[in-house]
Amino acid sequence: MGKAKAPGGTPATVALTKAKADFTLHPYDHDPAAQAYGEEAADALGVPYERIFKTLVAETESGLAVAVVPVAGRLDLKALASALGGKRAAMAEAAKVERVTGYVVGGISPLGQRKQLPTVVDASALEFETIYFSAGRRGLQIETAPANLVALTRAVTSPIAKR
Repeated sequence: MGKAKAPGGTPATVALTKAKADFTLHPYDHDPAAQAYGEEAADALGVPYERIFKTLVAETESGLAVAVVPVAGRLDLKALASALGGKRAAMAEAAKVERVTGYVVGGISPLGQRKQLPTVVDASALEFETIYFSAGRRGLQIETAPANLVALTRAVTSPIAKR
């Protein structure tokens, strides 16, 4: 895996490049009719669902927070709230998420968001040498070591996915 840049880049690829982190970009043909973006990426790239991570944004008692979970599972909102020292969390409204992160739904990257939000990465990410997540637009995935994602987002890791 080497350093790679996207033509024009995205805020996520800029963040990785600036941090001198190793990563690989994996473009694929996005189907505009697709509803399950993570599964679409996994199928297009031939990667197991457990290694492709989706970026979700939730409302917690202390504000918005980012959850990074495998597309093979679902976000456990109670576990997310607990990982952040709270009691409750609910999925944030899509329009608000797009406004705050600067990304469109289906292309939200945990990296390079407009505002640094508290981030929790599902502990299962640490089981892999590399993981995949959105590079900041539909049809483009980043592959990098989970430690890079955790360090650059200042994330905590916790079991926040339901299998």
